[in-house]
Amino acid sequence: MALIVPEYILAQQEAKKKAEEAAKQKPLSERVPQPTGWRILVMPYMGRDKTEGGVYVPDAAKERESRATVVAYVLKVGPVAYKDYDKFGGEAWCKEGDWVCIGRYAGSRFSIEGGEVRIINDDEVIATIIDPDDIKTYGA
Repeated sequence: MALIVPEYILAQQEAKKKAEEAAKQKPLSERVPQPTGWRILVMPYMGRDKTEGGVYVPDAAKERESRATVVAYVLKVGPVAYKDYDKFGGEAWCKEGDWVCIGRYAGSRFSIEGGEVRIINDDEVIATIIDPDDIKTYGA
């Protein structure tokens, strides 16, 4: 028994395959989730490979730490983030390329090729920092 598939469904499947192949050709920075509205896309800080004492940190420990970290790198800022003058006074709290402090479990988490990213609201940024290693979260 043969299954008859309508032409429009075959055309949709072919269009989807072409779109997926075209997306794979784009750099990772364009394939990450694009924040909408007042949201910000951040990547949690993974920490150093080695402690100050010279001990290598296992990958499992780094992954566990990144899930509960309070430090993140701003990848993208949504189109209306920090546009509410009454709330932010006309000044953005952070921009793309900044290191920020966020709540330990803030945002929605997504796994991507390079690790985990989070989408947080613009008002979840607690502070901006210069060096992520200045913030110690191990054992906190």
